[in-house]
Amino acid sequence: MAKRKGNTPLNEEEKRALNKQSFNKLIGVFRYIKPYKGQFILGMICLVFSSTTLLVFPYLAGKLMDVAQDKPGFPFTINEITAALVGVLFFQSIFSFFRVYLFAQVSERSMADIRRSVFSRMVTLPTSFFDSRRIGELISRITSDVSMLQDTFSTTLAELFRQVATLIIGIVVIFFVAPKLTLFMLATFPILVLSALIFGKSIRKLSKATQDKLAEANTIVEETLQAINVVKAFTNEFFERRRYGKKLDEVVTIALKTATHRGAFISFIIFALFGGIVAVMWYGATLVQSHSMSVGDLLSFVLYTIFIGGSIAGLGDIYGQVQRAIGASERVLEIIDEEPELTDDKGKKLKLKGEISFNNVGFSYPTRKKLKVLKDINLQINQGQKIALVGQSGAGKSTIIQLLSRFYEATSGSITIDGEDINNYDLHMLRLNVGMVPQEVMLFGGTIKENIAYGRPNASDEEILNAAEKANALEFIERFPEKLDTVVGERGVKLSGGQRQRIAIARAILKDPAILVLDEATSSLDAESEHLVQQALDELMKNRTTIIIAHRLATIRKVDQIFVLKEGEIVESGTHEELASDDTGIYSYLSKLQFQLK
Repeated sequence: MAKRKGNTPLNEEEKRALNKQSFNKLIGVFRYIKPYKGQFILGMICLVFSSTTLLVFPYLAGKLMDVAQDKPGFPFTINEITAALVGVLFFQSIFSFFRVYLFAQVSERSMADIRRSVFSRMVTLPTSFFDSRRIGELISRITSDVSMLQDTFSTTLAELFRQVATLIIGIVVIFFVAPKLTLFMLATFPILVLSALIFGKSIRKLSKATQDKLAEANTIVEETLQAINVVKAFTNEFFERRRYGKKLDEVVTIALKTATHRGAFISFIIFALFGGIVAVMWYGATLVQSHSMSVGDLLSFVLYTIFIGGSIAGLGDIYGQVQRAIGASERVLEIIDEEPELTDDKGKKLKLKGEISFNNVGFSYPTRKKLKVLKDINLQINQGQKIALVGQSGAGKSTIIQLLSRFYEATSGSITIDGEDINNYDLHMLRLNVGMVPQEVMLFGGTIKENIAYGRPNASDEEILNAAEKANALEFIERFPEKLDTVVGERGVKLSGGQRQRIAIARAILKDPAILVLDEATSSLDAESEHLVQQALDELMKNRTTIIIAHRLATIRKVDQIFVLKEGEIVESGTHEELASDDTGIYSYLSKLQFQLK
């Protein structure tokens, strides 16, 4: 399947016609209805009865007129026919209620299953998948596209069946009632069908364009709200409002153009429909006048014609809705059919020792394959050793960590842990053994307890409190009225930087990893917070293999080994004293520069 990158709108080639291949895309979503097939079948039965029962109404209405004129051949009274008409409406209402109720149950539950599947697949996809897609677009897939599918399964398909059934059954009945008049009426059908095809294609293209523009607008909202502090810091509120407004104007322009086409189509159909009815009534009146048919049969015919005309008018709009649903199903199935990372959270748990070896490792990011980020990296880290990675931004420090956690696969060479290639380990088990404390801590919008327990969701309250104490976090947690149940706010905005860092450290302590990664965890803190966090980090680093990504060299003087990277290569290695004493080295230069600034 061709992948749609970024937030690029669908082009003309991607706008599918309603054929077997494109319709199979929509059928692919039907597998989510299978668990509820009993309710779906009952709903279809109710739909059949509600559609066919109502089609008896024009026939009985015509007979009512014939009986009123004392026409022979129908052995029922006016009151009996009227009672039958009321009965038809009653049963049609009952069937319609259960049809709507059953279809709602099927659509709500099946669409929840689709959303569950899409989200489950998203969180198991490799990091490279998210490198080429924007978050706003992915959110649109799980919201707008699934909502469109929900409308299709709860309303559109039912209406499609109803209109087709009305069209077919109605034509059969009127052929039986008045064959000459039917042939006269059918002469107008080619014009209606041809116009429906032309207008339907135009409406389909514009509707998909509207969806894509709306997805782009949603992406702007997502990015702006995620970085609201940056927006305010640069006083770019007006810029973002203008950027979002511009996209909304594009959405409105396309939507209004779509509405114009749809309105023109509906207006044409109405004119053609009622013009046809006038012509049919004229021809029918001449047949009644010549006693070739009764007034009741003419009334039945006219009512059936109205039903059939309404079905034809509705099919054009339904056609466009089905087209949009096919586009939505394609984009949803594109995510569901993506190849996930191979993990097994129910597999055997294994505690690694933490001996790490990089052997001639080279790497290029999938989105920039020609740019080599790492070049023949050789790195040996013994069990329990503390090492630091130093270098300018873009030197490859973070990439080494990403390869170690298998966020990406090395382009060349191999990485081993405890003598075993990391590709041979189960991914879930491998990452359980790697803990990270980043520079910018990401907390979830729940409570402090929930954020600490994220390190090990099945941990007891006692274990969570113990981890918080070791992380020097218990002292500020106890000051909150709700203590562990304090809500941290979105991304942890209700806590200070130092408090967020200590929550992250408590989370890592609870995880109890064999390998610890610290991405300059104290660089953005004040002196007091840095002291408390450093104490917590010292506790966390005990008896663990630790890799520190360092920008401030003062924090890594006591590590066992320092590796200096430049343009993807290790150019220096040694202890702080060894590297600082080499006046011609990069580390010595950086060290003097930082300490002179102090």
